[in-house]
Amino acid sequence: MRKIPLNLLLLLLGLTLHPAISQAQDVFIIANKNFAASQITTAELRDIFTGVRSRLADGTRSIPVALKGGPAHEVFLKNYVQQNPDEFRVSWRKVVFTGKGSMIREFSSENALLDYVSATPGAIGYVSRITDIHSVKVLVVTR
Repeated sequence: MRKIPLNLLLLLLGLTLHPAISQAQDVFIIANKNFAASQITTAELRDIFTGVRSRLADGTRSIPVALKGGPAHEVFLKNYVQQNPDEFRVSWRKVVFTGKGSMIREFSSENALLDYVSATPGAIGYVSRITDIHSVKVLVVTR
């Protein structure tokens, strides 16, 4: 029986687990500090970020904001909205063209999104990391 060198075995194991590790990546759901809710359901999050609703069940007004693209944007859409970036854009265009709302505000950087959320009552968004935990409220997502 031939022995496999330990470093080769570890490399193969790492390559095998790589997709599972990358799929486990998540984002932080953030809101303005004055946001009344401290948790949000996945269904509420999906409804807010698809333009179906503008208030939570408790009446809290929400203003969704998004990133224009990138890994955090794709992870958020996949995990919480169940859409890809193209489907997301199309769903917002439908909201606009049917007169049910205006286009979601998008940001080129997480820092710009964080600044907007921290300064705008009712704003809710997502980031991959938070540099200043005191500037926004991190929401707990429940299923």
